Order: sequence, then C-alpha cells, then structure tokens
Amino acid sequence: MIKVTHLSKHFKIKKRKPGIFGSIQALIKTETDLIKAVDDITFHINSGELVGYIGPNGAGKSTTIKMLTGILTPTSGDIQVNGINPSKERKKNAYQIGVVFGQRTQLWTDLPVEESFDLLKSIYKIDEKIYKQKLELFFDLLGLKDFFKQQARKLSLGQRMKADLAASLIHSPSILFLDEPTIGLDIIVKEKVREFIREINRNAKVTVILTTHDIQDIEYLANRIMIIDKGKIVYDGNLSNFNSLVGNDSFIDIHFASPVGSLEIPLPFQIKEKKSETNYTLIAPENEPLSSLLQILQNKGVPIQEINRQKPDLAVALKKMYEGKNEL
Repeated sequence: MIKVTHLSKHFKIKKRKPGIFGSIQALIKTETDLIKAVDDITFHINSGELVGYIGPNGAGKSTTIKMLTGILTPTSGDIQVNGINPSKERKKNAYQIGVVFGQRTQLWTDLPVEESFDLLKSIYKIDEKIYKQKLELFFDLLGLKDFFKQQARKLSLGQRMKADLAASLIHSPSILFLDEPTIGLDIIVKEKVREFIREINRNAKVTVILTTHDIQDIEYLANRIMIIDKGKIVYDGNLSNFNSLVGNDSFIDIHFASPVGSLEIPLPFQIKEKKSETNYTLIAPENEPLSSLLQILQNKGVPIQEINRQKPDLAVALKKMYEGKNEL
C-alpha cells in the first residue's frame, strides 16, 4: 500500500549573528545550515496494517507524513502510495487518503457540522446512498448525530475530533493518516476514538498510520511500530518485541507486613525506591521469575503482605532509547 525508498527531505536554514552587526553581515553574506529532517529512510506498509509512527519532537514524523500526503516534495528518494506519487499527483492521491491533524480541523468553523459534510460530499462526488450509509455508521460508532447540526466552532474538543475523524473517512479512503488524534481528550472520549479507529481498521480494512506522543494510543491500537529519531528509522518491527529488544525492565511493588528497615537485595534485582519502611519498589529483568525473589525474601525472614509486578513500560523503553542508553 505504501512504499518508501531512500526518502530524504532537507531544509536550508539561514544563519545570522545577533545584533546590528549580525544583521548588516547577513545582507552582505548569508550563511545557511542544512537540516536533514528526514534522512534516507526506506519502509513498506501493507494494506490493512495499523502502524504506530513515533519519535521525539523534531524527529521527522510530521515531515514524513507531509511527504506521504503530497504537501511536501522530497529532496530525494521515491514514494508510492497505492501506486501514486503523492507530490506529482496530489489531487488523485487526495481521493484515496484521509488525514486528521489533532491540532487542526478540516471543518468549516462558521458552518454547522452537517453543512461541512454536505460540502465534502460535493467535493468528493459521493453517491447519495453511500453518503447516507456512511453517516449512519458515524452516528452509531461516534455519536455524531448528537452534535451534527451544531456550529463547528461551538463543539467541544472531543466532539470536534469525532467530527474530524468522520470527515476524513466520508469518501471511503483506503489509507488514513492520524497525527495526534487523541490530544487533549478526556479518557472516555479517548476510548471512544480508539475503538472507532480499531473498528475501521479491522472491518473496513483501512490502512492506518498513527503518529502520537500518547503511548496508550500505540499500546491499544498498533501491532507494528516504526521509530524515527534525527531523521532516521531506528526501529521497525513488532510492538511485543520492542521492550525486550531495548532491555526494558519490569517493576515489582512489595508491601511488607511489618517494617523491614534497611533491605538488601542481590542482583539481578535492584531497589528502585524505598517508599516507606513497609513498601519498596524493585527493578528486575522481565524474564526473571518472582519465585526467585520470594525465595530471597523468605531466607531473609521478612514477612510479605502483598507483591505486584508491572509489565514493562513502553514509555520507559522509549525514553531510554531516546536518551541513547540503548543501541538498536
């Protein structure tokens, strides 16, 4: 569905020294820095996949999406989106993709939502019968009917995001680009939006590329993640393999029946935090069984009231990778 080969996008940024002297010097001689926003990346995305495309701020995520949607022209490399070059055939590409930017809306803010959808129906030349079927689907899955006749500017953030999602899919695109689709939403609306995205991916077979800083979006929706950092793809693979690949540890929370004072635990277990005389948090490799820890504590004669193990945290793993503590 999407084929990217040796894709790069470079920007030239003018350099100028501070002050009046710097301004005068810039008039005579202009120096520039070359910013490699996207630097020679290659990947394929198959039809029906739901891929999390993530990375730190400034990593190149949005630049990649803008090239895939035809907004930006690559400096070098090749893009094929369902057989179309997005920058050369922008109009043709627009008919096969849907795009949602969490901080921008595609609705006409002064119009009721219903009229914005009528305009989109005309723009995409959607058959009346199919249009009504689509609206019924959105009424059912997103509750769009509750605010369909309201002016777009008067919608809450959650309502606006639901309307934008529906608007991006009204023309039955085969590919959906989502940029921060749950930003600023409360937990109930987030769950509704996530369930809707999963539904259209599974049942309508829409290929979804998701960029987000909300790790729960990735954990709930994506099976495959692509991580970009400093313009390069540093990981592309199964989500379930990522934590073990970067050596992520799990946390073990222990409550003791009585104060234990100073607690010493041998490797591979480490004390992360002493919360109180009866409550400690330990760090342990994910594959290290709790039975070995229980044996250690039993030998020390400390009474355990409760013990809980938390699964490896994707957010912690990503943070470690961004900080350069792990090489992929």
